[in-house]
Parts: sequence; structure tokens; C-alpha cells
Amino acid sequence: MKTFQTPLSAKEEKECLRQMKEGSQEAKHTLIERNMRLVAHVAKKYQNVEEDMEDMISIGTIGLIKAISTFDDTRGSRLATYAARCIDNEMLMYLRSKRKSAREVSLYEPIGTDKEGNQINLFDIVENDEPDVIEQMEYGKNVKKLYEMIPKVLNEREQEILMKRYGLCGTMPVTQREIARQLQISRSYVSRIEKKAIGKLQKSFEENL
Repeated sequence: MKTFQTPLSAKEEKECLRQMKEGSQEAKHTLIERNMRLVAHVAKKYQNVEEDMEDMISIGTIGLIKAISTFDDTRGSRLATYAARCIDNEMLMYLRSKRKSAREVSLYEPIGTDKEGNQINLFDIVENDEPDVIEQMEYGKNVKKLYEMIPKVLNEREQEILMKRYGLCGTMPVTQREIARQLQISRSYVSRIEKKAIGKLQKSFEENL
């Protein structure tokens, strides 16, 4: 595998982002080049997949470019944290599309809507009858991380609603309307709590990448 340039320092990164916002293509190219080592690092976890690593790096570079183009530095996080997620998602989407799978493994991308019109993310932990090597790699790691984070970042009501909504801990998932009926609260209130809880978990995942 080729040798890549060292990453930018926080100060250098901030300056390049500022210049890019002002229209500098050179700054954008610098951000891409100096984050290629991150692409290679993410690609390594797929080294047991029957794909050429150079191809995976090319796919990951697309994710890196998307990350750089959409990164919001006002949120206080480093570009590398956001980019790692985008790179990983791009590789996963590529590999999953080759297997003609209907599911998206990414933890953060929407995978559709339910019958109530609510967006569904891959926090909907369900069993897969035919897991492949990619899903096995991500699924086990992310489920373990999810269960560790739930009691740390969510209050009791948020935990209860997510457990019921997504069938965690081996339970059967139920609709927001059913949860509202069980807890004697409105469906819209259930929806707000659910979205807030998922937001907390997503933020925690991003901070612990």
C-alpha cells in the first residue's frame, strides 16, 4: 500500500477549512491529500473482504471528498471524526450494493420510513438470517457499543422507549402508537423522545469513533 502524507495539525486544518470556504480549491486538495492516510486506515478493516485494497481506497476517497465538502467546523468536532464515518459509509454502501442487499449497514444513514412515516435508522436492531462478513464485522461491534452506551447517555424514559421501539434485549419491536398506549402518553411525545434519544446516541458514537 502506498505511503500517504502526515495529517494536518488542528491549526493547519482550521486554516485550510477557512480558505476552502472562501473558494480555495488548493486548500480543498490539501485537505484531501493530508487525510488519505485516514482512508487507508479505514480500508484496512476490510482487508479480509475479497476486494482490492486500491479499489477500496478509491471508494473511500469519494467518501472523504463528500466529508470535506459537507463538514461543518462550527460544531466543534475534528474533520477526521466526521470523515471516518463518511469514508466507512461509502465503502459499506459500495460493498453492500455489490451483494444486492436491501439493507444499509451504516449506523447513521437513513434506511427508509415505517408505516407511520417515521425515518428508520439502523438502530433498529434485528436479526439477519444470512449475515455476510461485512455485516458480521460491523454488526457485532456496533451492537456491543450501543448496549454499553444506552445506560450511560439515556435517562430511564428514553431507555424504555428505545427498548420497546426497536426490540432491544430480545424483545419484539412495537410501534410508537403502541408505546404511547402502554405509557399513556401521546404518540408525538413518544416520537420526540425517540428522536432525542437517537440523537444522543449518535453524538456519543461520533465522539467515540
